[in-house]
Amino acid sequence: PSTDTYIEKDSAINEQIDKMRHGATRALLESSDVIIVASVSCIYGLGAPEEYLAMMLFLAEGQEISREDVIMKLALMQYNRSDIEFARGTFRVRGETVDVFPSDQDSRALRILFFGNEVESICEIDPLTGNTLQRIASCAVYPVSHFVTSEESIRQAVVTIKKELKEHVVELLKEGKQLEAQRIEQRTLYDMELLEETGFCPGIENYS
Repeated sequence: PSTDTYIEKDSAINEQIDKMRHGATRALLESSDVIIVASVSCIYGLGAPEEYLAMMLFLAEGQEISREDVIMKLALMQYNRSDIEFARGTFRVRGETVDVFPSDQDSRALRILFFGNEVESICEIDPLTGNTLQRIASCAVYPVSHFVTSEESIRQAVVTIKKELKEHVVELLKEGKQLEAQRIEQRTLYDMELLEETGFCPGIENYS
């Protein structure tokens, strides 16, 4: 604070560790014979399994759901639309086809073909070549981030965080720490605005 220096949190994530973390989460939710040994920092942000499951996208052949609803759900799950660079955590749309590169995979992606408001077929594809590997009857798409949660939970959290922020700012001002009070208020309010608009912010684990 004495030099008025603020070091921005680096939000870069190790790709391999992130993929393994999502793979481990998937195994926990889908299997009953899984034991995970990890440091606390690897798992502390996972949250309630019920909320995580509620944010997932389940699709099956013949299911009635529009392409637009699937795109909206993917966006809520923090997937980025990218018709050029197809990488983990992205999806692309071409006509009636939606390709999704799940967050827990590195060599398989999903291709969902629609006929009107119905899922006509689901295939696993090679993300590099686009070639079909196999046709599957159903699939489960997991969120990109472990911090994805419902809008209602975010609204409740933002109210609580802002209340706690006010109390902390008052404490800092009483101690004569004007700069610290100004910085934490500015930073937190910015993060809360991002949370309300996008459902995510850099350093979200600080608030989780």
